[in-house]
Amino acid sequence: MPCEPEMTLHIQTPLIHSRPLSLAAGTEVWLKLEALQPSGSFKLRGIGAACEAHARQGKRRFISSSGGNAGIAVAYAGRCLSIPVTVVVPQTTTERAKALIRQEGAEVIVHGAAWHEANALAQSMLGAADAFIHPFDDPLLWQGHASLVDEVAASGFRPDAVLLSVGGGGLFSGVVEGLQRNGWNTVPVITAETTGAASFARALEAGRRIELERIDSVATSLGARQVCERAFALGRSHPVQAQVVSDRAALEACERFLDEQRILVEPACGAALALAYAGNEALRVHGRVMVVVCGGVTATLEQISAWKAAQP
Repeated sequence: MPCEPEMTLHIQTPLIHSRPLSLAAGTEVWLKLEALQPSGSFKLRGIGAACEAHARQGKRRFISSSGGNAGIAVAYAGRCLSIPVTVVVPQTTTERAKALIRQEGAEVIVHGAAWHEANALAQSMLGAADAFIHPFDDPLLWQGHASLVDEVAASGFRPDAVLLSVGGGGLFSGVVEGLQRNGWNTVPVITAETTGAASFARALEAGRRIELERIDSVATSLGARQVCERAFALGRSHPVQAQVVSDRAALEACERFLDEQRILVEPACGAALALAYAGNEALRVHGRVMVVVCGGVTATLEQISAWKAAQP
């Protein structure tokens, strides 16, 4: 059954001040609550825009590769647009993520030990009537993700810095595009990654797009071994401070955020929250920091607790 007709598939999300995070961070922290999107993450902004564009072109099936949240967003968009969806996921994808994709009526194929292997299979399946929906590397996605900043600008709020997590670089590319098209070229972006998935920070440090040998982190949604070219280019041209946190810090941030804000997010999102909870110096030098609570619904609280218990 199609979704209710809307102007867009994503919703306008709240921007709220967080007193607990402000006290922890040592500066004013505002939360852009992308975890409240219908699919559970920011992914729906860009993926919804891409799916709508392909639907207008007459495409009759969406094929995507995903570690979880992108696949859920494509499946949701496909159901809303009455277009069949196939999502190829790697073996690392959680059972919960696969169940949520199937819940939207999409087909799930499990292939490969990591996302890049699932992606290769997904692309090999494309026919003339199919559209490939990339989880992070597509200008249509970046344009859609940029609407997050458009909403903030329209509200009259101007952050002194934006804090967000980076995986493949789709959210980062979209947010920087949004900052630039609203004339906020000088607003810095503080990026967060976990130690075993820090392809963006490593690339900026090396001065080239490096490829990680493997992903060694529970934050599997950050599990792109190499960031997209657009993200790397923007990382060198826009004011950026790349930060890396431990898996344990990300997991503890998820638990604390649930206690304080009553919202459960996955470790990929917890990486950004961990910087705020730690009172990181990169945040304290700015007056008002907007944290993109990117969300993620592929991990349960029980899974987060189990991951944390297994940390050294």
